[in-house]
Amino acid sequence: MHPVRFELLAQHGQARTGIGHTARGSYRTPCFMPVGTRAAIKYLSAADYERLGAEIVLGNTYHLMLRPGAETIASFGGLGAFAGWRGLTLTDSGGFQIFSLEPKVDDDGATFRSTYDGSLHRFTPEAAVATQELLGADIQMVLDVCAPLPSPPQVIRLALDRTTAWAARAKAAHTRPDQALFGIVQGGIDPVLRAESAQRTAALEFDGYGIGGLSVGETRAEMLPALAAAIEHLPADRPRYLMGVGDPASLVEAVALGVDQFDCVMQTRIGRHGTALTSGGKVHVKNAKHALSHEPIDAECSCEVCSNHSIGYIRHLFQVGEPTGPRLVSLHNLAWTLQLMDSMRLAIADGTFAALRSRILAVWG
Repeated sequence: MHPVRFELLAQHGQARTGIGHTARGSYRTPCFMPVGTRAAIKYLSAADYERLGAEIVLGNTYHLMLRPGAETIASFGGLGAFAGWRGLTLTDSGGFQIFSLEPKVDDDGATFRSTYDGSLHRFTPEAAVATQELLGADIQMVLDVCAPLPSPPQVIRLALDRTTAWAARAKAAHTRPDQALFGIVQGGIDPVLRAESAQRTAALEFDGYGIGGLSVGETRAEMLPALAAAIEHLPADRPRYLMGVGDPASLVEAVALGVDQFDCVMQTRIGRHGTALTSGGKVHVKNAKHALSHEPIDAECSCEVCSNHSIGYIRHLFQVGEPTGPRLVSLHNLAWTLQLMDSMRLAIADGTFAALRSRILAVWG
């Protein structure tokens, strides 16, 4: 029995909706997971995520192992208990952050400096597992090698081979039966390498599969064939997770290929700077033309922000440097994205997904 299994409810083409079952609870797919890097989404609390209807929230292993430390979080009963969040949690391996620091990487692991105090740290696949077992998320990710794009073929090949070798070591090191472990597929934008990576990772029989190393500079047209090649070789009874992707066009295109779960910092990052996601595209709240507007950010959105506040008021908050402004647009962007996932689940179930996809791409494509 795997800690996570995927229960298919409906399919429309390759797009699918279902339920991911973990040891501690279930989540509906396709699913968007907000990112709480340091055990919080900036300006928001666990009570906000619950009200918004989020089912899984991410934590970042790299940041949490440095501050406050994995042992500290374990002493509170794990990441969810530490943050006062009753839903499910997922921790990334920290690999993406570590590789952005240009670490010294060898076949055994990576050596890097702390972004906080410059101290030197060594991270191996086994250390990533042990750290995440202390963090106690419902789902943890293996340590992978994330090559930047574009990279020479030999760099992509080495990243793929190391990621596969590290995945096997992570699986051998994993001891918590109540915590799922997801493998990660690499291979850049080469469909042949993506297929190979997916086959080799699937052969290790993980609880679910992350598809990493995409949305790191390539175009959507480059990303989708690589994604499709990976999905073709991943088992249908396990969740498929496209890591770090959250723009509306990519969400709907990836769901059309059969992806089940997503995470992205974009929703709250652009929200903090005054950009809102709406049914008509991006809206820049700080623009002077909104100063006298009594309208909500998005008249078609049912979130608490759009129900209670005008865009004129929210613009004022940004103008005077009031933190409530970034908070409200962040809340709206997360609510809007979660509503988009709801609409995709419904459209797959009732056979109207193709029409929904066309509508989203007409605005966002």
